Amino acid sequence: MSTDTLDNDTADAARETESAEPRSASSDTDSRTLIAVAVALLLAAGAITYGVFASRGEPQPKPVPTAAVSYEVSGSSTVKIDFIALGKQAKSLTLSGSDLPWRKNVKVALGTEPTVRIVLDGKGGDAGCTVAVRGKHVQRSTATGPYGRATCSAPLPDAQNTSSPADENGETP
Repeated sequence: MSTDTLDNDTADAARETESAEPRSASSDTDSRTLIAVAVALLLAAGAITYGVFASRGEPQPKPVPTAAVSYEVSGSSTVKIDFIALGKQAKSLTLSGSDLPWRKNVKVALGTEPTVRIVLDGKGGDAGCTVAVRGKHVQRSTATGPYGRATCSAPLPDAQNTSSPADENGETP
C-alpha cells in the first residue's frame, strides 16, 4: 500500500468521523426528547387511570339530611344566645352580649333538636325566642327580669323516618 492510499484512507476516515458526530449528537437529542415525552405521557396516563379507579373504589359520603331552621330573639335587653347549627354534626354556638333583635337561619341535621336558649344580663328586661322549622312556627318562649332564661326547641324526625330523599343542599322536604 502506498502512502497516498494510506493518507486517503485516513482522510476518508476522518471525514466520516466528523460527519457522523453531528448526526450522532442530533440523534441523541431527538432520542432523549422522545423518551422524555413518552415518560411524561405514561405518567399522565397513570395519574388519570389512578384517579378513575380510586374514585370508583371508595364510597362517597352521603349528604346529611337537614331541615331549614330559623331562630329569632327579640326584646329590650342584652342577652347571651346559645343555638344549634349544622357542621358535619349538629353543634352548639354561643353569642354573648348580643343586641336585639337577632335572627339566624341555619340547616340542622334531622334527628337532632334545633334549640335556642337565651339568658338576659343582670339588668334584666324582656326577651323572647322563637323557632321555625321549614318556615312553620314551632315554639315561642319569653324571659323576664335579671338573668331571666327562655328556651325554644323543636325535635326533628330521624333521617331514617323520612320518605323523601334530600335535595342537593341536604334539605329534606
